[in-house]
Amino acid sequence: MDAIQVDIIGLSTSPSSGGAYALVLGEIDGNRRLPIIIGAFEAQAIALELEKISPPRPMTHDLLRDLFEAVNAEVIEVVIDELRDGTFFAKIRYVHNGTEGKLDARPSDAVALAVRVEAPIYVAPEVLDEAGIPTEEEVAMAKEEPVEEEEPLPKSPLARLQKQLEDAIAEENYELAAQIRDKIQRLESESN
Repeated sequence: MDAIQVDIIGLSTSPSSGGAYALVLGEIDGNRRLPIIIGAFEAQAIALELEKISPPRPMTHDLLRDLFEAVNAEVIEVVIDELRDGTFFAKIRYVHNGTEGKLDARPSDAVALAVRVEAPIYVAPEVLDEAGIPTEEEVAMAKEEPVEEEEPLPKSPLARLQKQLEDAIAEENYELAAQIRDKIQRLESESN
């Protein structure tokens, strides 16, 4: 599998999210974004490490990093390799005593570990194809005609959702964009 390397673009939340955050990953050599809904604890763990803030006591992901170091294992990479029924799956690839292994993990935990050990983060192409959201520049390039300022909403439900998705991306509201993307996928699967 030729996975696509991504980087952390940011973390976002909204008051209506019920404590959930969107971890936004972006292609290093591309224009797509991958929003993944994660919990507040995992978002905090990622944010603290990105900001280089050390809590007074080790967090769970610090413990996991320290355990890998204590047993002389090296985390090679993190791969978000599957999307099934709206749930992302990841693997932590590591080497221990010359043998490669992998651990199943939630993407949020895998990313929280990756930022601590400075391991690269990858996404399987089929996951990015299914759940990736093109950036505003890519959406604009895909359109053949310039967009009018006040264009009417499209008439079909699918076209309306696609317009709402474009608007959410333009406003960098990736959490809303992820929700709309999921609605579009459900609508398309129902029509097939």
